[in-house]
Amino acid sequence: MSARTKDDLLAEAVRLREQGHPEQARERLLSLTASFPDAADVAYQTAWVHDVLGLEAEAVPYYERSLQGDGLSEEDRRGALLGLGSTYRVLGRFGQATETLRRGVAEFPDDGALRTFLSMALFNTGDHHEAMRILLCLVASTSGSPEVQRYRPAIEHYAADLTRTM
Repeated sequence: MSARTKDDLLAEAVRLREQGHPEQARERLLSLTASFPDAADVAYQTAWVHDVLGLEAEAVPYYERSLQGDGLSEEDRRGALLGLGSTYRVLGRFGQATETLRRGVAEFPDDGALRTFLSMALFNTGDHHEAMRILLCLVASTSGSPEVQRYRPAIEHYAADLTRTM
């Protein structure tokens, strides 16, 4: 198969997933993975379809493979870091979830979804203060609510230390 053929087949599998046919997409992606075991984009899409189907444990090795090297676009790398971190969390692998999501936030500090999922993983590890700090800062910086924006400095100030009262 040529690289173009791989790209066409991958696009077709993604369309199937997006159109609500994840089982068919999975079959195509598993076939592509067998033909292109080192293709990061194929591994990422294969992981994603496994997640869609509720097959989180099966998704993990594909996410991990997709993140090796520099084979993903920036958008797909964000998605793979979020997907892997979230999947680790769903599987109860909270330490790995936190580590992966921290890596994602370090690479993409403006990504609110990565920060939100990191806060959930931190909650699961018992780090409630950091989880709450991240969420408060995210709300303060992204909320369109005039009431939240009016109190943004105070929210950000107290988010740094939730035990502070003055």
